[in-house]
Amino acid sequence: MLRTIDLRGTSHSYKELRQIVPRQTSDYVGNALATVEDIITRVRADGAPYLRELSQRFDGVTQDALRVPQSSIDDAVAALDPAVREGLEIAITRTRAFAVAQRPDDKTIEVAPGAKLTNRWTPVRRAGVYVPGGLAVYPSSVIMNTVPAQAAGVGSLVLCTPPQKEFSGLPHPTILAAAGLLGVTEVWAIGGAQALAAMAYGIDDDGETLEPVDTITGPGNIFVAMAKRALQGVVGVDGEAGTTEIAVIADDTATPDYVAADLISQAEHDPNAGSILITHSSPLAEAVTEAITSRAASTKHAERVATALSGPQSGIILTDSLDQSIAVADAYAAEHLEIHTEDAAAVAARVRNAGAIFIGGFSPVPLGDYAAGSNHVLPTGGSAAFASGLNTTVFMKAVQLIEYSEEALAEIGDAIVAVAEDEDLPAHGEAITARTKGN
Repeated sequence: MLRTIDLRGTSHSYKELRQIVPRQTSDYVGNALATVEDIITRVRADGAPYLRELSQRFDGVTQDALRVPQSSIDDAVAALDPAVREGLEIAITRTRAFAVAQRPDDKTIEVAPGAKLTNRWTPVRRAGVYVPGGLAVYPSSVIMNTVPAQAAGVGSLVLCTPPQKEFSGLPHPTILAAAGLLGVTEVWAIGGAQALAAMAYGIDDDGETLEPVDTITGPGNIFVAMAKRALQGVVGVDGEAGTTEIAVIADDTATPDYVAADLISQAEHDPNAGSILITHSSPLAEAVTEAITSRAASTKHAERVATALSGPQSGIILTDSLDQSIAVADAYAAEHLEIHTEDAAAVAARVRNAGAIFIGGFSPVPLGDYAAGSNHVLPTGGSAAFASGLNTTVFMKAVQLIEYSEEALAEIGDAIVAVAEDEDLPAHGEAITARTKGN
């Protein structure tokens, strides 16, 4: 099911490896971006009526009000299965503990006598959270996006999630219940790229107003990821958390069935999901292939899994050594990277590029998807080379405070004037000498 890319006996630069590792096709990404840009333009121009049109087209739903009434949120909490509620509450507790620990402290230093600088962290005014629908239900994503925003101190929060035909145009009740458990009161039944456009620019509907937000976060498919790319600059966004992907570095100490189960677990998300095994052990690769064949045929979403595993975005990469496997993993820059090797923690310490790293045989990606306490909104498509997973600081910004005394300014005044004149900006220097020399 998985194709093989054999790098044994070869040597490649980082640039070459970036081109060799499996990816979604550029046509797929390009077509999605063009579609998204048209949607964003129409949302800005036509607002709520166009959103209803898209709900009818994509979700088969005829909507009245787009905002979900509080009574529906309360009813969903009351009807929540106790076992599911317990699982969500465990996830909330652990995710909140990690999110609070991520909040940075303000820092003040004195670079010279009377010259004080402060780095002050402040939360954004308002944040928008997107939770996808589509092929699965993601109450866990409500937690992963909302808890860091709350830990950051964001005062105003809106959640958008697709309407569901099965639930009379309301979002899935477990999504609503998760929102209720977290105290989220503003929920709109809007899905896809159009939801991000609505949060970025704001809409009015049936007497309700969705006020524009400053930051948007949340996972989704390639269209959601491309909407973030298109809207960046209008609002802040987290990493491009598009269609999911997993890479596994493994050696001959790995348990093949564990590796196979984990590759399948992410392929289950979407036919375009990426699952990659990177190993310098041919016997392990063969054993994992056999285990995948056995497991994939019997899993509930076998057709979806088979499509994902056989696509160009998935595969087995054979290497000469663990060093080469690490180099391949850094070039791939996986959303999720599992380490199934001898001394897995030491191997993980050598990896530079990954959204999240899962160390050892008992730290599978689904642990992070739900209740590890880490965040499952992570950069995809190689963007983990420069982007971070969702964390508390995404909902914050650093404001720099500068406070100099008269003496501290005078001490460096002439140096500032010299540089300003060299840049041919004499008025900059004059703003200094007006204070230091009275002219």
